[in-house]
Amino acid sequence: MWRRTYLLLLVIRVYFALSPSYLHPDENFQGPELFAGRIFSFPSKLPWEFTVEHPIRSIFPLWATYELPMSLLKWFYTEIGSGSPPPHLVYYALRGGMFLLSFVLEDWAIYELVPSPRHRRAIVVLVASSYVTWTYQTHTFSNSLETLLVAWGLVLIRRIVENKRHSSFFSHAVLAFIAVVGVFNRITFPAFLLFPGLQLLPQFQRKPLSLAAFLLFGLLFSFIAVYTDTTFYRPTASLLSTLRDPIITPLNNLLYNTDTSNLAQHGLHPRHQHFTANLLQLLGPVYISMLVSLFSWPLVPYWMRNVRALSALSATMLLSLFPHQEPRFLLPAVPLLLSCVPMRRSRLLLTVWVIFNAAMGFLMGVYHQGGVVPTQLAMRDIISSSTAHHIPSATVFWWKTYSPPLWLLGGDNQTTEIQTLDLMGMSGAEMMLQLEKVVPGCSTPSPVFLVAPTSAAFLDTYAVSARQSRDQNLELHPLWSYRQHLNLDDMDFGEDGILPTLKRVVGRRGLGVWSVRRSCR
Repeated sequence: MWRRTYLLLLVIRVYFALSPSYLHPDENFQGPELFAGRIFSFPSKLPWEFTVEHPIRSIFPLWATYELPMSLLKWFYTEIGSGSPPPHLVYYALRGGMFLLSFVLEDWAIYELVPSPRHRRAIVVLVASSYVTWTYQTHTFSNSLETLLVAWGLVLIRRIVENKRHSSFFSHAVLAFIAVVGVFNRITFPAFLLFPGLQLLPQFQRKPLSLAAFLLFGLLFSFIAVYTDTTFYRPTASLLSTLRDPIITPLNNLLYNTDTSNLAQHGLHPRHQHFTANLLQLLGPVYISMLVSLFSWPLVPYWMRNVRALSALSATMLLSLFPHQEPRFLLPAVPLLLSCVPMRRSRLLLTVWVIFNAAMGFLMGVYHQGGVVPTQLAMRDIISSSTAHHIPSATVFWWKTYSPPLWLLGGDNQTTEIQTLDLMGMSGAEMMLQLEKVVPGCSTPSPVFLVAPTSAAFLDTYAVSARQSRDQNLELHPLWSYRQHLNLDDMDFGEDGILPTLKRVVGRRGLGVWSVRRSCR
């Protein structure tokens, strides 16, 4: 029974891995966008984390995750004489790679971390049934990679602690590598292994050579990481100049994030956000059952009496010290906490769990900003089919969406240069002023396009399909739409009311592309 359930959940995970939802701009701009521009010469724009005077993002952990598969695709297409691969193939190859990492490494690690052979299979199935596993873990997030590194860090700590008689230098070397990659990937990584790592102290005290091996390998991998980052940001840097003036991205990241004024630019949250909202969003009914158990006997519930719970809860408390708190920061805690859930037969909890994950899976895995990627992939075809005349250049405005990944436009043998302008959440009036500046006169074919949610009622008065008479300078001619798109940032319950807002955002869901032209009458 568990095998059939697990295989079904595996199919579901593949489905969501290949669904083009867009959970956060970081999943594109802090990895794929960076290497697609370098390897394929696709259009790209580096985010500020890579362009500031003191860069805060490391290249070292991104190499195997993004650069290696992209380079292999580039090599294959070069060998067959086809130039660069199409951007949609690169996109789905990266998603497929993240699925494989999750399927192999995450499930394997959870299987090893659960000590009871009787419960291992059930726990692996439980983790595989989480919408977080289906969606976040199959997207190109540094948080998704952090989840795997934390899980395997705990696996290695357990192996080393249990192997008291023999000291394995290989295990210490791998643990040192995971620690270095984890820190250079995200500075939040040590929070998850800090307290579980204290188990190694007696081992290091009994066997100083184990400590020496761990530190030596750690220094070696740290030097490789620093050298990789320094030569990336300063290509002309020599070995000597790297030693004299290294770029240590985790240190820069820590200094940046300890300044509250910097975090305020990204949004400040109450210190209890992780415990009161984010874990609830990620775990749903399981988190509620965990909270309920705190008010019953024994005083410390059984699910809290293990290293996995210690890692997840201590990290959540440490991360709560920082006022910028997003749910994805707690991704490594999700499989760890799920692996602690008591295996009780509760039909009610199981039913609510299935409904919760099905709803959140489709919301986050299909509809959440789900039209951005398909629209950007189709943009060149949309522009070329919008007019009988060739357009040498086009300007595309994006409004009320996440930032569109530029690399998805592709780059080989393209005769139309596309300029992408992200207007983000600009007011409707300001957005129309921006369009007014670039739309040509009536006698010239307009190379200006607008991408916006179809739920944006402000655009109705400009759409040529609107029945009411209007006196507007611009017209919006619909060209293309993608139905599976929800813009949750457009929820204005205070002004419009709950039901009208839901009717507009959900009922008129979708992302549209319009040709913007002068109103010539």
